[in-house]
Amino acid sequence: MKKSHKGLLFVMLLTLSMLIAACGSGGNESASGGEGSSSNEGGSQNLSLLTGGTGGTYYPLGGQIGKIISDNTDAQITPQTSGASAENMDTLRAGEAELAFSQTDIAAYAIEGKEMFEGDPIDNIQAIGSLYPETVQLVTTADSGIKSVEDLKGKAVSVGAPGSGAYINAMQILEIHGLTVDDIKAQNLSFDESTDGIQSGTIDAAFVTAGTPTGAVEALSAQNDVVIVPLEDDKIQSLIEKYPYYSEETIASGTYNIKSDVKTVAVKAMLVVSKDLDENLVYEMTKALYDNTDKITHAKGEFITTETALEGLGKMELHPGAAKYFEEKGVSK
Repeated sequence: MKKSHKGLLFVMLLTLSMLIAACGSGGNESASGGEGSSSNEGGSQNLSLLTGGTGGTYYPLGGQIGKIISDNTDAQITPQTSGASAENMDTLRAGEAELAFSQTDIAAYAIEGKEMFEGDPIDNIQAIGSLYPETVQLVTTADSGIKSVEDLKGKAVSVGAPGSGAYINAMQILEIHGLTVDDIKAQNLSFDESTDGIQSGTIDAAFVTAGTPTGAVEALSAQNDVVIVPLEDDKIQSLIEKYPYYSEETIASGTYNIKSDVKTVAVKAMLVVSKDLDENLVYEMTKALYDNTDKITHAKGEFITTETALEGLGKMELHPGAAKYFEEKGVSK
């Protein structure tokens, strides 16, 4: 009799443990995220936001945007450093991240299969919206004697990593001024490496495309008389006519301690997303960002508005979730 009771108790315990295991399995399954993302027990999706180098604007701004989205949606955003625009597009193509910063011109080249994406377009990305002007800054110091783009001839100049947004901008500006990369001693450096090179005297100038003030250039200006080389009006107009992604931009006096305003050009920074992300999730992320821009303390936060979010996107498609948000706000291209 005693043995029979023990056997019955064993069967009951075994059955109970199987039921608990089954319930636990079902709960985990329902919380799982889509491909390329993961979910925690609370049902939130862990998503990666590709930014840029630590010396630019994408990385610090990406940290603030990621926190806003994480605080207001079921997505947990992890910002990651990267080689910026072009690299970010390739990483999204590979499905190794879900969101990314990009210049509007580079994103357009990606979907059109032009420039660094020649013959190899990317078809799995869509737009959330544009953010702020990314200023093309030709940085040097007073000691270099460089006062115009033409003065770069024969000089050691950082033009950014091959295929980067800054590199394409540098090539196009040189072209408008009748120069090519063969007319300079081109160096392929990051923003931090560029300003370090100017500081040490190993290079004379650098093309930097980023929101102003740019951290790496600010660091340089703390110890040197920084000069931002201006672009002449006729060259600006020629550049815009040939490459309509550009717009005229002015770097205000006082930025980097410069004594007067400097005319140059800019493209737009934007957020790009994998088209496979859930429509409602992207709607909630778009709403979280553009409804909470007052929480962005970075200097570029003042430029991020719902009203300007569709400027500079060109032919790039909005993700359906982002499109739903802007339709509700009455904003269109």
